[in-house]
Amino acid sequence: MARLAGVDLPNEKRTDIGLTAVYGIGRNNVKVLLEKAKVDPATRIKDLTEDEVNRLSKALEGITVEGDLTREINTNIKRLEDIGSYRGLRHRKGLPARGQNTRHNARTRKGKRKTVGTVRKEAPASSAPAK
Repeated sequence: MARLAGVDLPNEKRTDIGLTAVYGIGRNNVKVLLEKAKVDPATRIKDLTEDEVNRLSKALEGITVEGDLTREINTNIKRLEDIGSYRGLRHRKGLPARGQNTRHNARTRKGKRKTVGTVRKEAPASSAPAK
């Protein structure tokens, strides 16, 4: 089982797909990493040699990933909130920060719907006799 940047990579996947399990590495970064480390993208992760894993970890050193990247993103958001920018206020309120419309969508950011206003009671049975 290969382990890079503190993450166990899925054994059965191809190298080019399996490397995306590391937070901060996408498909474009994978291409660059594999070329830099001279590893075949079609190789399964379980078939990687120790030397190839070492070359991949060496190539990964220049990229901010996992905990460092998460910390950097959180400090950027905190900075926006502290200076009181519009984006910071949107982050604080839990609303979309990049100009998306919230009238109909944005369920991911806004969360589960809550009923606003009064809930109507059922109409009482009519007093007219049934025919």
